[in-house]
Amino acid sequence: MSKSTADKGSFPGTIDVQGEPENEKLGVGKSFAYGLQHVLTMYGGIIAPPIIVGNAIGADPDAIALLIASCLFIGGLATILQSVGIPFFGSKLPLVQGTSFASVATMTAIVAGDGTINEIFGAVLAASVMGFLITPFFAQIIRFFPPVVTGIVITAIGLSLIPVAGNWIMGGNAAAPDYGSVQGVGLAGLTLLVVIILSKVGSGMVSRLAILFGLVIGTVIAIPMGLADFSGVFSGQIFAIPTPFAFGWPEFHVASIISMFIVVLVILTETAADILAVGEITGSKVNSRRIANGLRADMVSSMVSPIFNSFTQSAFAQNVGLVAITGVKSRFVVAAGGVILVVLGALPVLGRVAGAIPMPVLGGAGIVLFGTVAASGIRTLSKVSYKDNMNLVIVATSLAFGLLPVVKTDIYSQFPTWFDTIFHSGISSAAIMAILLNIIFNELKFGGGRNKNAFVASPPRMVREDEVQSLEDGDTFVGGKLYSKEGAEIPIVRVNETGTETTSLHIPTADKVRPNTRNVRLPWGRRGN
Repeated sequence: MSKSTADKGSFPGTIDVQGEPENEKLGVGKSFAYGLQHVLTMYGGIIAPPIIVGNAIGADPDAIALLIASCLFIGGLATILQSVGIPFFGSKLPLVQGTSFASVATMTAIVAGDGTINEIFGAVLAASVMGFLITPFFAQIIRFFPPVVTGIVITAIGLSLIPVAGNWIMGGNAAAPDYGSVQGVGLAGLTLLVVIILSKVGSGMVSRLAILFGLVIGTVIAIPMGLADFSGVFSGQIFAIPTPFAFGWPEFHVASIISMFIVVLVILTETAADILAVGEITGSKVNSRRIANGLRADMVSSMVSPIFNSFTQSAFAQNVGLVAITGVKSRFVVAAGGVILVVLGALPVLGRVAGAIPMPVLGGAGIVLFGTVAASGIRTLSKVSYKDNMNLVIVATSLAFGLLPVVKTDIYSQFPTWFDTIFHSGISSAAIMAILLNIIFNELKFGGGRNKNAFVASPPRMVREDEVQSLEDGDTFVGGKLYSKEGAEIPIVRVNETGTETTSLHIPTADKVRPNTRNVRLPWGRRGN
């Protein structure tokens, strides 16, 4: 068996006979070590929605703890389904699933309109069923995701996550008095420094676990600074399996369902983009069938979620960055992370331990993770041809359009809710714009010619190989005439479209002609100057 390129000699990793990197098996111990790193990377993101929604409905601490445990439990099961897969369900890629943050605004809006937690669960359930029914349509978008589109989407994913890292660095809670304190930002900087140093000077294993070690070391540093609090770890239940319908039966309201369905469309778009992104990073083949299987797993998980007191599920983009930066592409590592999430969901005490990691520590690691995603997208865009096409305009417009709601979050606040819900996501905005522009400029044909404008990159000058082979060292081209290093003029013979030689462009003088003088053939219509 061959070694994986990700191993670099640090440990043996077997790959199946087809050589797909996502099927690499690292062993139980290493799989769970890397899986824990995935869990710690996305832990803050997966517990944020239940905390926000719980506070919005005025839930007590025990109810919020139940919501958190439920989201961890379902997120773990969804991750296992997505990464391990069963027939027709799961992309079988290293893709972490969890509670989608995209639905938070809609869920809090439902509560603001005198809705209940049960109405939220009903909307999630019904909208997920509708989303499941349309997944075959979404699976066909692979045709409209050439490298120019995937590169834009991957770059937008990374760039749109930078504000998330920034908020974590500042403490995560804008209402807190120490939000953005020098101590917190400094702690994030120390964590970032630790990650970089371990990535550079550590052994193969240490380098790949740099993020995990960075989180641990950063948390240890935070304790004497008073920025880490473990006092509440044992304040709740030690063991608790989420109870189905713990808050009562779901309620179904048309307006809430429609609003949530719009969110589901966003989630499908983002998950499809994440599947393509992780496929690009791992070098795995991604086709419409694989996307369809991944989206079905996404929607089935979202359908089950409200039964167990959780919300919509989607792929976590930050974990795509972890795959890129560690080079560990095994889906079984992610599946191990899913098992850890299930355990955390059944053992809230362990979840509270992970939850005690300070936000600035997560933010410091997030800079590397999210930046890596953007860099992966830039690498993809570097492979795109910009000659005699409108790809430069597609990239420029789509990225700028995607960053608008990132840098100006209220830009669509006066628009209808459905519009704001869709385009409030920088990922969705960039993806939609890139797909539309790619269709307009690269799929549809206008006037039978190529699209050109002032922004199109100028083609470089080139000379055919067979033309260069006719030249010798010292040949000089001056004033439309070609001379050898001895000063003799070399005839340039024009060749028509059939390859037949016609007249010479320049006839050398008799005193400079030698019996075996060379000729250079020039294609018909080309000029010597």
